[in-house]
Amino acid sequence: MTAIAFDVPDEIKAITDGVAAFIRAEIIPRHEKNAELLSNARRTFTDKGAYVPEVLELIREVRMASARAGYYAMSAPESIGGGGLGYLAYFYAWEQVYHQCGSHYWLAQFMISHWAKGPSPVLEKISPQLRDSVLPKLISGEHSICFALSEPGAGSDAAMIKTRADKDGDGWLLSGSKIWITNSPYAEYAVVFAVTNPELAARRKGGISTFLVPTSSKGFQVERLINMWGHVGTDEAILQFDKVRVEPQQLVGELDKGFKVGMLGVGLGRVYNTARAVGLGRWALEQALEFVKVRESFGKKISEYQGVMFPLAEAAMRLHAAHLMGINVCQLLDKGQTATKELSMTKAYAVEVGKNAVDAAMQAHGAMGFTNEMHLTEAFISVRKANVADGTNEILRHVISKQLLAGDIDL
Repeated sequence: MTAIAFDVPDEIKAITDGVAAFIRAEIIPRHEKNAELLSNARRTFTDKGAYVPEVLELIREVRMASARAGYYAMSAPESIGGGGLGYLAYFYAWEQVYHQCGSHYWLAQFMISHWAKGPSPVLEKISPQLRDSVLPKLISGEHSICFALSEPGAGSDAAMIKTRADKDGDGWLLSGSKIWITNSPYAEYAVVFAVTNPELAARRKGGISTFLVPTSSKGFQVERLINMWGHVGTDEAILQFDKVRVEPQQLVGELDKGFKVGMLGVGLGRVYNTARAVGLGRWALEQALEFVKVRESFGKKISEYQGVMFPLAEAAMRLHAAHLMGINVCQLLDKGQTATKELSMTKAYAVEVGKNAVDAAMQAHGAMGFTNEMHLTEAFISVRKANVADGTNEILRHVISKQLLAGDIDL
């Protein structure tokens, strides 16, 4: 039985079935075999907070096994060696990953390329000179990237970046700092945004360019890792660039038009976060429903108390709406529509709903909901982060407001 009348295309059903089979064959066995390594943060990370080499190798194994199975680069453009599948397939695949795995079998989060960590439309704009040398190992999952845009003084207002690429012969010298750069401690390449025309940048008329920079480059430094949420490990870091030499072939897209490159991946990022929120919310809700059916208090199953069940019912209502919104906006995007308003609505709504659903599931469990073995706190942190990633809820509401005022009032 399904609550959704939309007929899922056969090819997408095949993908979700395949993703589930891959999780059973490749993800769960790795977690069971390496349980202490993957579930004990003191083993997972070094004293400085980076993944230990054994964990990085497991992540690489998952990426490469998924690439061989056809899932890792499934939504990257065919022109760079990806599967060329659309937004709807991407949504269903990621929702399946989080719905099936929750935050427990977390290696599954590496089986599909996230736009800021691996193959995506962003790489379609790299120069012909780099395609043969860079793309094969990114498509295969052997290598990964990071997306270096945010700076200490430039978060949501990315046009405020100060990192510069100053002309030097036929290339540039890259200098500056980046912060909150996911996957940067482990990536082989960084997609870096820098000011190449200060006058245009000051007038917000462009002037910012994008470069593909090997993280092994002289002058490229991971200054420090950024630990968050009280965790002992992280994949976020501050980067420093000290006159990093950048050659002409490292320019991605057009000079002074770097934000066009950045926006190529943001749509996928917002679809991903919608799927993450819906999937984790459904997983958490199901954990709670199993618990309330057996837990007793004052002589009754706690499922008989409205105070317990109504918040779960509310979470189910809103998750259902977010699920439908995700399916709808992906169909609009696959038809070639920009769907700016609809995608902003969907992502902002879904991540708030997902966060609240996980919170309701934790509350239903009582103190048990806070324990490491339930993995609900990890799910909550994941969805809480999604309320900031790829456009904060406030920025998305600003975008929605602008679209409405411009006459886009179809709902």
